Amino acid sequence: MTTGAPTPTYPARPRRSRMRTFLPLGLAAWLVLEIWLLTVVAGAASGLAVFLLLVAGFVLGSVVIKRAGRRAFQNLNEALQRGGAPSSSGSSGNGLMMLGGLLLMIPGLISDAVGLLLLIPPVQKAIGRYAERTFDRKLREAVPGTLGDAFQQARMQRPDGKVVQGEVIVRDEPGDDTPHEPRPPLTR
Repeated sequence: MTTGAPTPTYPARPRRSRMRTFLPLGLAAWLVLEIWLLTVVAGAASGLAVFLLLVAGFVLGSVVIKRAGRRAFQNLNEALQRGGAPSSSGSSGNGLMMLGGLLLMIPGLISDAVGLLLLIPPVQKAIGRYAERTFDRKLREAVPGTLGDAFQQARMQRPDGKVVQGEVIVRDEPGDDTPHEPRPPLTR
């Protein structure tokens, strides 16, 4: 209605990524494997032993998360007192330690084993380096301007249900010192 161009009745659906296709299947397989392994261990030892193992994993995971959170908060506090940014050397270790604690808290033996692996410092360093390289590679492969364009686009919902897509135009220049009138409050 605004440009005179007809709106498509059936817009083309974007192709679904492999991750979105196989993640639910992998998650279901992981849950089935966890339950099967718990029943096998309960049959070999006893149900009480499995219960105590799960409770011990939950308690250990909560202690690990609390310790890593305190260490991350302490690093942030020290960096703010110095007036600089937090050191990147301890931040990835804290994040992976929190992930390991979370995996320990999730009931299951496989998640406990992976959580315990993430608590080993050489494994943390190797995964941290791999994640950093992957993030840098993905950042270099990204088309320039896409993130900025995503922030510059706006959508307006019309009363008849149609969505009008537009672009935000910022008129304030960095060197513009002229006073602007106050903007009215946003109300719905």
